[in-house]
Amino acid sequence: MQCPFCKKTAKTHVVDSRSVKTGRAIRRRRECLICKERFTTYEEVEIMRLSIIKRDGSREEYNRNKIEDGLRRSLQKRPVSEERLQKLLQAIEYDIQSREKRELKSKAIGKIVMNHLRDTDDVAFIRFASVYKAIGSADSFQKVIAQMKDD
Repeated sequence: MQCPFCKKTAKTHVVDSRSVKTGRAIRRRRECLICKERFTTYEEVEIMRLSIIKRDGSREEYNRNKIEDGLRRSLQKRPVSEERLQKLLQAIEYDIQSREKRELKSKAIGKIVMNHLRDTDDVAFIRFASVYKAIGSADSFQKVIAQMKDD
């Protein structure tokens, strides 16, 4: 591991470890054995080898950045902090991982994202739904809004 202070690849001593993010990650306080500075690292579970089945039947490797980009576009100019965005992304990934499948349809991922956005921000939910459901008319928007209110 490279020390962020002295930039040397060195062994570190773990000073403190604790569970964070509702048990989905471990926070470790480390000390560089060369410069003696302390820094924090986080270890999180990573979704590995998950294939996404697209609408056209093609497959691609799971890419966290695609979900994050979609969330950022949906939440643009909304009162949601970066910390809340990261927690939202972690919760979505946890739900994806909890399915315990090697392949997952993009439609299923879209539903997971929409469920989390519905609880986070109404406007972001509608923005995401407009792309996910390919809404093209005002009537379609009204149906989505009505469904959201019913839920």
